[in-house]
Amino acid sequence: MQSPAAHPMNHPAHVPAAAPPVLALEGLRRSFRQGERTLHVLNGASAALWRGQAVALVGPSGSGKSTLLHIAGLLETPDAGRVVVDGRDCTGFGDNERTRVRRRDIGFVYQFHQLLPEFTALENVVIPQLILGRSRRAAEARAKELLGAVGLGGRLDHRPAELSGGEQQRTAICRALANNPSLILADEPTGNLDPDTSELVFQELLALIHDTGVAALIATHNLDLAARMDRVLRMENGLLVETALTRGAAAR
Repeated sequence: MQSPAAHPMNHPAHVPAAAPPVLALEGLRRSFRQGERTLHVLNGASAALWRGQAVALVGPSGSGKSTLLHIAGLLETPDAGRVVVDGRDCTGFGDNERTRVRRRDIGFVYQFHQLLPEFTALENVVIPQLILGRSRRAAEARAKELLGAVGLGGRLDHRPAELSGGEQQRTAICRALANNPSLILADEPTGNLDPDTSELVFQELLALIHDTGVAALIATHNLDLAARMDRVLRMENGLLVETALTRGAAAR
């Protein structure tokens, strides 16, 4: 089987040919039992992501997008295949090793922000850094830098209930980037927002991905947003297919 890292269509033009991918998914298979039948969700899905790329993951509900994200994020184990993060094959890692990789190298953004309600925006971005061992002073400086970059410098001391939906999601994005991960995994990060707020949050997420050089895999049903990312991967019959989208795709 050809490694996704070697697939010419997957490799961005601005990245040196020798640069290894941040994330390589190789031949992933995953099935679930539903009563008497077996549901085959992933049937050998393969792809690779490089630094500075925002890659859209599209496909109908039930096509396996969330399952793929959970496996890529080391939250689930595939039945077969490999997950390689920054050159390390994580497929056979135990729970403690997988947790260490998630904390250090992977940031998660969910449709619903999942901020800790009793803590301020600043504290929500500081806490993951403290868990990793960073000093409070350094963690607060990093959190203020990130929150300021998305226009929340004046909202540091507000708790989630005091923030708008867009402000909550921007805080969640900053939390995902707090530990300087090499990979961001986002599941419908603008799906719970109105169109104007969705556009604002999407623009800021895209800018942060390109500015920090992180690789990002972003599941979305919004084909117009997907068309504005660097690449689009579509889930088809349990496989990942490189797809070209144009603006206005959602209207067709």
